[in-house]
Amino acid sequence: MTNELYTAADFTAVNTFTTGAEGPAVDSAGNLYAVNYAHEGTIGIVTPSGDSSIFVELPNGSIGNGIRFNSKGLMMIADYTNHNILQVNMATKEISVYAHNAAMNQPNDIAIDSKDRLYASDPNWKNNSGQIWRVDTNGQILLLEDSMGTTNGIEVSPDGKKLYVNESVQRKVWVYDLSDSGTISNKQLLIEFPDFGMDGMRCDIDGNLYITRHGKGTVAKVSPQGKLLTEITLKGSKPSNIAFGGTDGKTAYITLQDSCNIETFRVEKPGREFKQF
Repeated sequence: MTNELYTAADFTAVNTFTTGAEGPAVDSAGNLYAVNYAHEGTIGIVTPSGDSSIFVELPNGSIGNGIRFNSKGLMMIADYTNHNILQVNMATKEISVYAHNAAMNQPNDIAIDSKDRLYASDPNWKNNSGQIWRVDTNGQILLLEDSMGTTNGIEVSPDGKKLYVNESVQRKVWVYDLSDSGTISNKQLLIEFPDFGMDGMRCDIDGNLYITRHGKGTVAKVSPQGKLLTEITLKGSKPSNIAFGGTDGKTAYITLQDSCNIETFRVEKPGREFKQF
């Protein structure tokens, strides 16, 4: 891997994942996880040295999308086929249903705040619409917003005071004020793109958003004020999501759904979650 900023390189071999490659997340030991390794319904693990294998197989036809780790080191997975948030005990690999709501279309990406509350995007691809849910630490699920566009990438700002949500089909990124109690208000348009879709996104510690541009083969870096700072070109064309890790938190890992692998590039500042947890 090169140390040159914004220079994309393969981290795993092509076709190690399926076309459903998604949801990268890094644990405290620097291991990278992503969904649909080798076949659908798995969570794959890639060690810092690049060795990859199946970590767990999800039960009952569950297929994961977004992954996050909470402050206790538990893996949380958006299971879109069964309308669940799943929880994985990393020591025992025991998988349990953390939250379930049949009113969800298909929980897609998840963000997490400093109090371990989850925020889930919930698109309805057929209708180009979507919702946002909050999942509290007791597993209770609350609808925060409906009647949106195709909600997809979701992230909390480093200070915990903003919630970002993008709409893939509408190509818009929205920002909300996020209260201490987990409510949202003051919805504002942060940035709108003229072409191509968006998928997952993550903040660095300065609050810049790294947004995967599905179909364009880039990651857009956008300031907290909504200015496009740069666009990083990937080798593949269908990036689905991004996470930060490495020894210093300055390595970006991107899942690609056309080459079915993970690419990587270096950035200036660590990811928000790397510092938080």
